Amino acid sequence: MRGPIKGCRRFLLRFALCFGLSGVLTLPALAQTPASKPLRLASTPWTPFTNEPGKARFALDLVHAALERAGFAANTTVVQEGKLTSALLKGEYDGSAALWKDPEREKTLLYSKPYLENRLILVGRKGSDVSAASLSVLKGKRVALVETYAYGDAIGGSSGPTLVRSTSEEDSLQKVLSKNAEYTLIDELVVEYILKNYPGPAKDFLAFGSKPLIVRTLHFAVRKDLPNAAMIIDKFNAELPVLIADHTYNRLLQLDWIQADVNGDGKLENIPMSDRAGATPPDHSYKLATSSSEDSNSTGFYVGGKVYQNWSTVPDAFKLAGPNDTLSGGTKFSIFSFRF
Repeated sequence: MRGPIKGCRRFLLRFALCFGLSGVLTLPALAQTPASKPLRLASTPWTPFTNEPGKARFALDLVHAALERAGFAANTTVVQEGKLTSALLKGEYDGSAALWKDPEREKTLLYSKPYLENRLILVGRKGSDVSAASLSVLKGKRVALVETYAYGDAIGGSSGPTLVRSTSEEDSLQKVLSKNAEYTLIDELVVEYILKNYPGPAKDFLAFGSKPLIVRTLHFAVRKDLPNAAMIIDKFNAELPVLIADHTYNRLLQLDWIQADVNGDGKLENIPMSDRAGATPPDHSYKLATSSSEDSNSTGFYVGGKVYQNWSTVPDAFKLAGPNDTLSGGTKFSIFSFRF
């Protein structure tokens, strides 16, 4: 028994998801004349979506990029777990770059359109049954969840699993691997990076579900009593399609391919990291949203500012090696850090 335990601990100690972020830090300054007073935003630490500067913070990077282009300066303060909602409701900050909706917050805050979707996947130890289609199937099982997250109505009640409170997603995963819980819920985007960057160790110690058990949309929000609150939200919303079309989403999320409705026709297109899309079509493309009415069976491609109905109609001029074939370079940031 000692061999596998030691191997698991060695995996935990070196288990860090690394992202090439070169290019992200040198995005061109495309903002209009910025607002005279920067927006004071706040978020809790939520790897890899929110974090201090110098660490992976994909949600903050997306929101700050959109605000900059819309002409608004913004600063985000990372506050302690459990402090964010009360600070927002008391007016200590103007808003937050990364929030799930909940009734208490909606009384005070004006929300943007969703700019990302958090799809929470069941994760257990290797050998675990992760085929559950809903949390109710896990009745009696211990599921580690972050205490301060607004999971919604899917969590709680006597018919569901036994909740094990944790302080972060890292802490939740630690509880699973140390057998203090059978399962946890991890964002699908994080799962993708785990499997892509550490396929061997991940498969040696973990099991991943394929169906999201909870889907929550992620929003930028400001206080309703903030001057020009509606204008800020409207301008932010207007920048989101631009960030998709010019590959900013790919670069900031560090994804080779994404799927989104780039031209508003209700159909999803595959969008590469750059117009050098590679010699072959993608085996997988990360869908930005699954809860919309968009046609999920669409197979179009958006390359060179134009939509093509299938890969065979994409001009050969775009089927060149580029960032999609050579994504591994760049500055590395640690995502999870475990200590035993």
